[in-house]
Amino acid sequence: MQYYLIIGALLFVIGLFLLLTRKNAIMALMGIELMLNAANVNFVGFSHFWQNLEGQMVTLFIIALAAAETAIALAIILILYKQFNTINVEEADELNG
Repeated sequence: MQYYLIIGALLFVIGLFLLLTRKNAIMALMGIELMLNAANVNFVGFSHFWQNLEGQMVTLFIIALAAAETAIALAIILILYKQFNTINVEEADELNG
């Protein structure tokens, strides 16, 4: 059980680091995905430990939610690039109509 928790914690810390330190929108999105996958590893670990399938079912729901979140975020990134010619989130600090 502790191996699942250690791997999940490492993935979460790496994802949080990417989210907080990168100015690139795609890298921030990758950080969010790593944090979601860290939660998935923990759910699967607890599901295996308790011998039930509830954690795995929650993991499938999170994977579907992450796919939808990625599609919407990539659309926002494309619009950001179209408007400002950059994907750096700090350079796009005002909304243009």
